[in-house]
Order: sequence, then structure tokens, then C-alpha cells
Amino acid sequence: MRIAISADHGGYSLKTVLIDYIRELGFDLMDLGTDSEESVDYPDFAQKVGRAIQENEAERGIIICGSGVGACISANKMKGIYAAVCHDTYSAGQGVEHDDMNVLCLGGRIVGSELAKMIVKSFLEAEFSGYESGNERHLRRVEKTKEIEKEELS
Repeated sequence: MRIAISADHGGYSLKTVLIDYIRELGFDLMDLGTDSEESVDYPDFAQKVGRAIQENEAERGIIICGSGVGACISANKMKGIYAAVCHDTYSAGQGVEHDDMNVLCLGGRIVGSELAKMIVKSFLEAEFSGYESGNERHLRRVEKTKEIEKEELS
């Protein structure tokens, strides 16, 4: 699976730690910046990850800003991007399994590097339980979400 990752200045330090870890886990990685702690705007980096997913260059994405919130709001404005801030392993895994989440947002100023690694592992190893397993309630809920998206973003 190919993963797109980006961060603003508030997430740069955590991103550097996670890049090596994600590669150790065996995933292909696209680093979409930023490349320093110099101040930049998180919407620009959220959009880069979203575009990579929309254009099928990556299957999932990780965006890191100071709190994770701004990046999450920006990413969710993009069609087909289902992002959530997760600062625990349960939400990161269940977000994929139940809600078909494709972008994990983290707060570089909120979560430490060891916990972030566990969260990322949970996110990357999880699979949506609706398509292949036939879990009707999860599939039904995700389809309803996609209908809302279609209505609101058209």
C-alpha cells in the first residue's frame, strides 16, 4: 500500500520520525513536505495528500499539523477524502474498519512519537469491514456519508 504523508511546521518533527517507521513497516511512502520547521500553511499540505489519494497515487494519507484539527478540516473539504484526528489506537483502527477513513490526522504538538507510531500502525493495518466481509451496517453508513458528500459538494 502506498501512503502519502505531509506536515506543516507544527508537525514536521513528528513527520520525520514517522517516515522511517512507516518504511520499517514495509509501506511505500510519498513525502509531500514540508521540509523544515519554517512556518507554512496546513491547508496546502492537507491538499497535497488529498490530491495524491484522489489521483490514485496513494491509497491512504497521514497529515500532521500542530493539533491535527486544521489539517483534518481542510482535508475533509475534498471529495473522497475521509479524514479524522486520532490520538489513540482504537479510533485510528476503527475509523478505517467501520468508517472507511483514508486519512489520519495527527497533532504534532499533542501526541508523542512512540504513541504516534502505535496510532499509525493501527491505521495502516486496519481494513474496512464493509466491502469484502459484507458487514451491512458499516457499508450502509459509509454509503449514506457518500450520499451526503455528493449532495453537499455538487
